[in-house]
Amino acid sequence: MAEGQFKQGIAGGRLAPAQYDANFSDLHPPLDDHEALVESDRCYFCYDAPCMQACPTSIDIPLFIRQIQTANPLGSAKTIFDQNILGGMCARVCPTETLCEEACVREAAEGKPVQIGRLQRYATDIAMAKNRQFYERAAPTGRKVAVVGAGPAGLAAAHRLARHGHEVTIFDARPKAGGLNEYGIAAYKSTDQFAQAEVDYVTAIGGIVIENGKALGRDFSLTELTAKYDAVFLGLGLAGINALNAEGEDAAGVENAVEFIAELRQASDLSNLPVGRRVVVIGGGMTAIDAAVQSKLLGAEEVTICYRRGREHMNASGFEQDLAAANGVIIRHWLQPKRVIAENGTVSAIELEYTALNDGRLTGTGEMLVLAADQVFKAIGQAFEPAVLNGSGASIALEGGRIVVDGEGRTSLSKVWAGGDCIRGGDDLTVTAVAQGRDAAESIHRTLMAG
Repeated sequence: MAEGQFKQGIAGGRLAPAQYDANFSDLHPPLDDHEALVESDRCYFCYDAPCMQACPTSIDIPLFIRQIQTANPLGSAKTIFDQNILGGMCARVCPTETLCEEACVREAAEGKPVQIGRLQRYATDIAMAKNRQFYERAAPTGRKVAVVGAGPAGLAAAHRLARHGHEVTIFDARPKAGGLNEYGIAAYKSTDQFAQAEVDYVTAIGGIVIENGKALGRDFSLTELTAKYDAVFLGLGLAGINALNAEGEDAAGVENAVEFIAELRQASDLSNLPVGRRVVVIGGGMTAIDAAVQSKLLGAEEVTICYRRGREHMNASGFEQDLAAANGVIIRHWLQPKRVIAENGTVSAIELEYTALNDGRLTGTGEMLVLAADQVFKAIGQAFEPAVLNGSGASIALEGGRIVVDGEGRTSLSKVWAGGDCIRGGDDLTVTAVAQGRDAAESIHRTLMAG
């Protein structure tokens, strides 16, 4: 263990320089040609394809695996991209263990599913490395569409609209396009600047312009967009952060896990990224796991996830929970934060209360626990900030704090569609956002061509 790891407080340089590269290397290294052929041979090519039914983008999984088996990876990539133009990233970050691979017949029979995600990466990586484009733009329609948000939903919508011959302008508040794929996932899941390579691949079809640093509600209004463009697609992310509702949570050292992950993703030198010696993460989803594991990989000595319910209630999959444990992260259940203990304004510990379910309701037991901590991450969910929508006077129906859409992604406002995390019923998955962006684009196209 590096001597620097024992630095008190929040500090960088806890590990030897070479250790950072090793710790943040590819979580699932790509399959080589032989490995891909062997793995593809395990597929039964089921006629009813339960794996395909479990895929939010409805990729023809048996077909793309068969194409790999017959040494046709480019054909396989086209099968994937036909349904999911961000298939490369989804192969890396999609929770396949709870979707297609969980539905795999071999999982039920042997407890070892076909590695669908890694096979998908194999095919899409080959196509992207060759910059093989499978789609040409249709003849220009003369119609213009604005897309707000350059995340998975926005990129998928833009690509499908461009295929149909529409001119697309994407507005994004951040310096780089990619949204969650660029800023919101663990660095070891997407290495070598893959998110930006995928943005370049998607936009290479032409007809797509990205304007970065442009935020809805700050630099332009929804009313202005609907006046200037023939249609608008909202692929907004979740900018708000839920509070701990714990006494003293404003103390120095209590941080937003999403911002920590984003900072890590953009860091040019991980040894300069400060992390605590004793880290506590509050939450039970993927963000909590990503923040906790990466804290450990940065050199934190003790990392503990505290979740208010049981293991079976965690939004993070069993695989992700096991990954955290394998990296030395302690996961404690049935605990909710009550008070941040600070010394001279800086967190030194966190007091938590044990919880229990009584008649289906989560309640505190009154029994308390104090954990030493010099850094606490809030990872208890994000919220949509609707003020950016209605500040212009154009109202959109909301429910539960998110945008209401119909089965085609239409909002209550004429000419405006939406998809991704900002809509009611969104499940915060990249693959679902892609499907919603793609399907909304098809609805926009039908509407524009009928008008």
